[in-house]
Amino acid sequence: MESKSRIAVLTLSLVASACTLAPRVVAPVSPTEVGELRAGTGILKGYLAPAELPDSLALLPPPPAEGSPALAADIATFQNLTKLQGTPRGVMAVSDANLRFPDAATVFSCALGVQISEQATPNLNMLLRRTLTDTALATYKAKDRYVRTRPFVMLKAGSCTPKEEAMLAKDGSYPSGHSAIGWGWALVLTELAPDRADALLQRGRAFSQSRAICGVHWQSDIEAGRLVGSATVARLQANPVFNAQMAAARDEVAKARAVGSPPAPACAAETATIAASSSLAP
Repeated sequence: MESKSRIAVLTLSLVASACTLAPRVVAPVSPTEVGELRAGTGILKGYLAPAELPDSLALLPPPPAEGSPALAADIATFQNLTKLQGTPRGVMAVSDANLRFPDAATVFSCALGVQISEQATPNLNMLLRRTLTDTALATYKAKDRYVRTRPFVMLKAGSCTPKEEAMLAKDGSYPSGHSAIGWGWALVLTELAPDRADALLQRGRAFSQSRAICGVHWQSDIEAGRLVGSATVARLQANPVFNAQMAAARDEVAKARAVGSPPAPACAAETATIAASSSLAP
């Protein structure tokens, strides 16, 4: 009996020692500490190594073929949604095209009920910046394989971001990187505030739909991008730095929501704007 007690005490002692010696994972909030993906771009490194990214080429079917019903559906969606350019929903689509921080940090502020910024919510801000990189990079295996022509090029129409057209014309359309990013953000934020899931997912859907309103992505690009975004967020669950940042961001969100929320009139206007296209695909 005494020997069993000694073994139990020794076991507990070893477990306690292991917990004490285990390195604490620290999630940096400084852009300098994280580092840029390419110097001077402002785009930070993601959480995942290249080999850890989802394989979008294996995950996705090829884009719709010429003359297929799926391509006809893509064209019909282009015609329906680009009519919204110049409306408040079109103005939102132009704003959604901007992935640069600090502007991009505010996209989900109303849906989350928290003002997101580097100063107020540094861990949450860093989550958005680094997951942007992971979700975007995960699309490129398929993008580079298919090099699909964008709708504004194929249909000889303008986009809502004319200054970006030359760059976009050289970048494959399928799958949509913006859609992967926006949907990935929505899923991450839903983990932090599950009670806000409906509003967050609606905003994530609208963010990706904005690409069709702008005329720079097909419906099938957007749907494929959302799938890649989902796969990337699933993969991130095994990353210790991501999980540490999530825990810190969860605390930030709880504290921020206790203090106050974004201006109600602006958020009410955003909700109404999103509703203008919520019944339309994709």
